[in-house]
Amino acid sequence: MMEQLGRAAFVKELNVSRETLARFDIWQKLLEKWSKKINLVAPGTLQGFWTRHALDSAQLAALVPDSAKLGLDLGSGAGFPGLAIAIMRMQTVPIHMHLVESNAKKAAFLRVCAQETNAPITVICERIEAVPPKAYDVITARALAPLPKLLQLSDPFADEKTLRLFPKGAEVQKEIDASRRNWTLEVQSIPSITESRATILEIRKASRV
Repeated sequence: MMEQLGRAAFVKELNVSRETLARFDIWQKLLEKWSKKINLVAPGTLQGFWTRHALDSAQLAALVPDSAKLGLDLGSGAGFPGLAIAIMRMQTVPIHMHLVESNAKKAAFLRVCAQETNAPITVICERIEAVPPKAYDVITARALAPLPKLLQLSDPFADEKTLRLFPKGAEVQKEIDASRRNWTLEVQSIPSITESRATILEIRKASRV
């Protein structure tokens, strides 16, 4: 029942198409199947797929500019938020997402998800630090690291046009303050639709002090 309510809330909040919803259904079933063998998400959050994971990630798609053609998701894990963005944007202006995941089993899961959903993603099974530098239109990361570390990890993949989207929790201001000791930031906090104290950081410029 809870999952049905979560699925209905997901549809209502994002007004997704039937095709998009079908792809998320496929993803959910794959996640449940694979989670019996490998730890893809925290066990206690598996039943909260639609709100805790899918909706929380898919809301980022609306913040990605239509001009963005290539995105990078750092530490993708089970695909949040990179795969969610790729699927959501298939119904409007497509974006190809590169998903970086160093765990081989998780990377294999992501490749199966890409095949089954036909989502425009490329899985890169490498440590973030080992990925060749290249500028992307948008960079995302969810529950990966504090903001100062995210800025460091994402810096080789950003130029003056790159937009960084980082979902954050209640301690977001502390992370911003800590980052400003070493970075000059142009940042905006956008309220999350899934949790009152959660925000999405929209960083348009970040340069080392």
